[in-house]
Amino acid sequence: MCYCKWNDNCSDMEIDFGSEENASIVFSALAVDKELQPDKVKRLMTVSDGKLSAHFEATEARFLRASFSAFVDVMTLATKTIEEFGQGMKL
Repeated sequence: MCYCKWNDNCSDMEIDFGSEENASIVFSALAVDKELQPDKVKRLMTVSDGKLSAHFEATEARFLRASFSAFVDVMTLATKTIEEFGQGMKL
């Protein structure tokens, strides 16, 4: 389950992975890539109770969209990898 909340220049997203382990794996995959323009976009991620939460703030909506889109792409790839090669668990 995924929950998203948008404002003009900030966004919050929470994804329930069903386990702390899966949420931590996805967190680790996402933490590798830092923001390309850290002066324009800030991203804060946390893991708690099997959920990955991410908060984005940007100076402009276009930077927010680009950062959020890249985040979702990597999150989707990491999730599919867990489903394919994990312990037979579907997310």
